[in-house]
Amino acid sequence: MTNPVVAELVELLGLERLEDNLFRGQSRDIGTRNVFGGQVLGQALSAAQQTVEAHRGAHSLHAYFLRAGDIGAPIVYSVERTRDGRSFSTRRVIAIQHGEQIFNCTVSFQIDETGLDHQSAMPAVAAADALPSRKSLSAEELEKLPPKLQRWLGNHGPFELRFVEPRDEFDPGKREPLQHVWFRLVDRIGDAPALHRAMLAYASDFNLIGTAMLPHGISWLTGQAQLASLDHAMWFHRPFRADEWLLYALDSPTAQGARGLARGQVFSADGRLVASTAQEGMIRLAHVSRRSS
Repeated sequence: MTNPVVAELVELLGLERLEDNLFRGQSRDIGTRNVFGGQVLGQALSAAQQTVEAHRGAHSLHAYFLRAGDIGAPIVYSVERTRDGRSFSTRRVIAIQHGEQIFNCTVSFQIDETGLDHQSAMPAVAAADALPSRKSLSAEELEKLPPKLQRWLGNHGPFELRFVEPRDEFDPGKREPLQHVWFRLVDRIGDAPALHRAMLAYASDFNLIGTAMLPHGISWLTGQAQLASLDHAMWFHRPFRADEWLLYALDSPTAQGARGLARGQVFSADGRLVASTAQEGMIRLAHVSRRSS
């Protein structure tokens, strides 16, 4: 591993162990106003994974985002060892900042077992290598944006993304709430499955709730909407590597009541369905005044 940004993310997800069931994580400023939700997902999963035997892999995660995270302060993760059965283990994780819960989740683990096997077919889309990398904005384009968006878009992150159906975020048109995004880490990491699951949890927050805005011609870049993740569910199905191309197939079946629902399926390049996701997020139009949630 030679890329410093990837090495930083590996360290970020590793956490500092304070006690048997207590961990502390730092935050990485990626240009957003608050802590990136995927970071909390990945760190919470990492904390839970460190309290179970290595042969028990996470198969599902159900989380709630309760408060915005403060980038400038550490996050403490408290793990409750809810149950250890013969085949399954359950952990509850609470993330705390400034004495308050900002996030909680339940993670379920299972030993390796054989059984029935079927899956949805991978969408027929262009391969990652046939698509261009996402274009970086010029200095002139960045100067037109608010400072926090300049930091977000000017940052070279640990994941490379390639959009099958790219759109102009400065001038978005209306389209069906469907999109396909290839992604992978920009450098190789170790072989530990737990690390790759934490990396996928981190990346699973990319583009999910944004899919619910596609039919309305709204972009997160233009400041037209206030967005916040409310909950997040994830299921791990089959082995994968986060440093190899993965296809994120996303759709949004509904948006209503200032909330939008999005779903995702993650496929390996050879067509295996490796994970599924679902997320509901708050979507408030900028001109609609509401009290803080």
